Amino acid sequence: MKNVTYPSPKRNHLKSTALVVMSALLGAMAIKIFIENGNLFPGGFAGISVLIQRLTLRYFDISIPFGVLYLLLNVYPTILVYHFVGKWFTRYSVLQIALVSLFVEIIPVIKITDDILLIAVFGGIFSGVAASLSLMANASGGGSDFIALFISHKTNTQSWNYILAGNAIILSIAGMLFSWEIALYSIIFQYVSTVIVSNLYQRYKLMSIRMFTNKPEELTEAILNKTRHGITKIWGEGGYSKKEVCMLYMVVNTYEVNQVVEIAQAVDSKVFIDISKTDKVIGNYYRIPLD
Repeated sequence: MKNVTYPSPKRNHLKSTALVVMSALLGAMAIKIFIENGNLFPGGFAGISVLIQRLTLRYFDISIPFGVLYLLLNVYPTILVYHFVGKWFTRYSVLQIALVSLFVEIIPVIKITDDILLIAVFGGIFSGVAASLSLMANASGGGSDFIALFISHKTNTQSWNYILAGNAIILSIAGMLFSWEIALYSIIFQYVSTVIVSNLYQRYKLMSIRMFTNKPEELTEAILNKTRHGITKIWGEGGYSKKEVCMLYMVVNTYEVNQVVEIAQAVDSKVFIDISKTDKVIGNYYRIPLD
């Protein structure tokens, strides 16, 4: 059977750090190139920071740097997530938050178009890719991302649509205080961003795998040596061959599918595999820790 090797912890840390830096840079560019040019309001704590920033400037003539507000709002959620998730996830998230705050202050506003619809759509793409890279690095941008991960962890389902609903409330407040047109375009921005994250981030997407094989013991042992997901054996008979066959059934995360298929084909070159989407699992399902 083909050996499956895994990256060293040091390599994983370097990869995560690089992804966090790229994520923070793209997130800051989304703010400076698109959000500020279109006067849009992003979602989550970034949106609350922009809302407070514009309110204090309008009513008190006080300009508070975005980075300061963003850092302050994330202090308490960061403390909570440290106890809930773990130290490395928190460290990467703190690095992400700090870098976004820094990059926003040093990157100048760049105007590329006056079309607010293009600004909303492409700004959402930048924001969604930035958030996805952060999540792939086992980090997050803080605030509402922490909430989304908490819900997903507890329910074994993606929760980004719930966060979109929460962001709609923030944007409604912005619409009442500033402009409904801007708020509506901001919803487009946030919707595009949410769709991007939902499609790119695979941790909470589940797949069912059914493998029909004449080598159930060897195949089960090989898979269990590389994963911690349970496997159910169901015995049956081939309708055409009339020979006994075993179906191995298991549920894995989307990003684990290729690994399981590779192992199965290495053990049994004639294995028949059926893969389908799973909306939700209830019960004891192992998920690789973020830390």
